[in-house]
Amino acid sequence: MARVCWPYFDPEYENLSTRINPPRVSVDNSSCSDCTLVKVDSVNKPGILLEVVQILTDLDLIITKAYISSDGGWFMDVFHVTDQQGKKLADSKTIDYIEKALGPKGHITDVLKAWPGKRVGVHSVGDHTAIELIGRDRPGLLSEISAVLANLHFNVVAAEVWTHNRRIACVVYVNDNSTCQPVDDPNRLSTMEEQLKNILRGCEDDEKVGRTSFSMGFTHVDRRLHQMLFADRDYEGGGLANEVDHYPPCFQPKITIERCEEKGYSVVSVRCKDRAKLMFDIVCTLTDMQYVVFHATISSDGPYASQEYFIRHMDGCTLDTEGEKERVIKCIDAAIRRRVSEDLRLELCAKDRVGLLSEVTRILRENGLSVTRAGVTTIGEQAMNVFYVRDSSGNPVDIKTIEALRKEIGHTTMFNVKKVPTSSKAPETKGWGKTSFFFGNLLERFLA
Repeated sequence: MARVCWPYFDPEYENLSTRINPPRVSVDNSSCSDCTLVKVDSVNKPGILLEVVQILTDLDLIITKAYISSDGGWFMDVFHVTDQQGKKLADSKTIDYIEKALGPKGHITDVLKAWPGKRVGVHSVGDHTAIELIGRDRPGLLSEISAVLANLHFNVVAAEVWTHNRRIACVVYVNDNSTCQPVDDPNRLSTMEEQLKNILRGCEDDEKVGRTSFSMGFTHVDRRLHQMLFADRDYEGGGLANEVDHYPPCFQPKITIERCEEKGYSVVSVRCKDRAKLMFDIVCTLTDMQYVVFHATISSDGPYASQEYFIRHMDGCTLDTEGEKERVIKCIDAAIRRRVSEDLRLELCAKDRVGLLSEVTRILRENGLSVTRAGVTTIGEQAMNVFYVRDSSGNPVDIKTIEALRKEIGHTTMFNVKKVPTSSKAPETKGWGKTSFFFGNLLERFLA
């Protein structure tokens, strides 16, 4: 029987190569009139494109164009970026951070922990226990989950919740409400897990039983949510009867896969409505599906985004069968849609206290509202919550419900409505500006 012998690979080779050819990073504000160019030249390594895109998107930067080339042993990228207001990067601290994070001494985990303004996306959970939950979604589920945590004396300090195709995935950071320390007592964790599993178990005919897991390490929230829903195969649930499609017909994602015979690549072309973090969502999904991006071009044309990726599987193969192509198209489509919500957006700022999330979600449930996406964070003594909601039947929220919420919540919490159905008259927003899903901006408006 033939025996295959692999050549010896020195594990220090990659570090040696990096020391000989350290990454070169430049942040150029002079070459382009309307954006900042971030150029990265580095030794190529698995996952490097995702790391770079992740750092830029976690800074809430908008990638308007990008040119990617990583064929062979070298990685060369150019990103055209702006801030949330569409302007060049003017903050020297942000520019210095980009150069440090992507430069020769950058280590993604250490640098992100040290970034003082980093509030969302990447979290060091040294003082918290991270809980991952996934299961079948239903109205009031988030309220039930937060009630269990409050009853067991866990304080929720941060959370991110996504729903897609009737599945819910959430990452919740908790600590002990008396010590503010992570919870490592196996008995308490076991009790919590059992109660959460009972809630997530859902209907008896549900083939996908809810799951709970704990972590006390380091995680990137958005990537983890993508991984959880991908592992849960949410992409197979397309076309459900009661699922609300957040994309109007003109913005429906159009994804095609062709073969580049000359270079031996599969070419994935995506055209859809442009939005923040779109490139991250697609690259994250391709990476988790074990595909390598060798070249890519990213551009924005008004409200549309066009992205083209030249890929191969990690084993060097292209997508040759229709089954492979269909699966990749479904997974990218799901990745694009998970983060999108056209539902009513509620922003709440209040002094943090134990049980706050449980109280707010209970009020939403009692008013007949279902949460389709949520983000919770705590900075100092301030808790900032963002909820996307619709009524329990999947319809837009009535203006009377909005006013009832304002009366019930508004006396203790800064309450703001950012999106109202077109058939309703929008309440005044008291000067709050552009809608965005970034807690840093929300806190700045709160403290202004």
